[in-house]
Amino acid sequence: MKKNQETMNTKRLLIAAAVTASVVAVLAWAFAPRPQAVELATVQRGLFERTIDEDGKTRVRDRYVVAAPLAGRLERITLREGDRVEAQQVVARLAPTLAPMLDARTVAELRERVGAAEAQVRAAGARAQLAQVRQSQAEDEWQRNQALAQQGFISESRLTSARLTREAALREQAAAAQELETARHLLAQARAAVRATQPGDSAPGLLFEVRSPIAAQVLRVPQTSEGVVALGTPLMELGDTADLEIVAELLTSDAVQVQPGMPARIERWGGPQVLEARVKRVEPGAFTKVSALGVEEQRVEVLLELASSPAERAALGDGYRVGVRLVAQSVPDALLVPVSAVFPHPEQPGRMAAFTLRDGRALLRTVEVGGRNGVHAWVRQGLDEAEQVIVYPPPNVHDGVRVQPRKRNPR
Repeated sequence: MKKNQETMNTKRLLIAAAVTASVVAVLAWAFAPRPQAVELATVQRGLFERTIDEDGKTRVRDRYVVAAPLAGRLERITLREGDRVEAQQVVARLAPTLAPMLDARTVAELRERVGAAEAQVRAAGARAQLAQVRQSQAEDEWQRNQALAQQGFISESRLTSARLTREAALREQAAAAQELETARHLLAQARAAVRATQPGDSAPGLLFEVRSPIAAQVLRVPQTSEGVVALGTPLMELGDTADLEIVAELLTSDAVQVQPGMPARIERWGGPQVLEARVKRVEPGAFTKVSALGVEEQRVEVLLELASSPAERAALGDGYRVGVRLVAQSVPDALLVPVSAVFPHPEQPGRMAAFTLRDGRALLRTVEVGGRNGVHAWVRQGLDEAEQVIVYPPPNVHDGVRVQPRKRNPR
């Protein structure tokens, strides 16, 4: 009897121990840390490019502005934007302007000036004749005194006085002739002013032809209608649309990374293919530009020359908007990871790190990043090809924690 009692107690203890162990196991399983679900990506090799993206616009490399070489009445221009012109082709014609309308008092004054000018001519002519007479007298006196001096009848001082009188008469005659010539010019000027007030004296058949300096296309015609234009008024802009360049306004922080000869791609211009280009020049001076958000920015103009053939970009014209992508860095065989897989090292300031997957746990790796763009990061050292890295690592993922790939929802 006693033996049976001991056997039952032993069974009870074993059952209690088993139940306790089961409860402990269940609790341990319930409160044990679960593997963190993470997204993974594979390290692979490929082309790495770091680009500077900006909008740009096309413009004709050599632009010619044909201006009015003189003031006059411009005839209506028949050429339109896009028309081809040849070198030395007539592109515009200028006619003399009509005389301005004058009041009766002004016309009377102009006519009286003619009378005054005629009187000045007569007075100058009389003075010229008087000077001629005096010169003749002085010449005769000089000849006579010279003969008497040779015979010894007059002194040397009297001969000198006769010579000086002769020279003074010659100069007086020359001055009178100049005065007469001036009076005649003033008379011609006064008569021309009077003729300008008379109708029918504008020589309507006289036209000045403005010619094209080069063979090109018409880009812009500021004024097509007939009208009076001043000296230097722009009449037409000419240029060869087959010879285009591209100008992009970059932030100064991006422009310092751009060098002449740097390759570029022209995208979003409307054509089916991407155009190739190269940086021609970076302007040395910056300017202030207000962005769409009202922020003042310092920008620099960068000029690019197109490397694609004219046939590939035949549809491009002057002032077209394009997308410019400057290739600041290019590595053909680089080790690539998603840019979201690298982050600042939590224990080594100034270094970068990434989490890799090894035996179901996250392994913190120190990496050297050579460059980053919007999609990939180029890893110089620290990772191997075909390894798996954690993308967007959650805050609770640290070195050695258990992780598992996150299941993606089927689409």
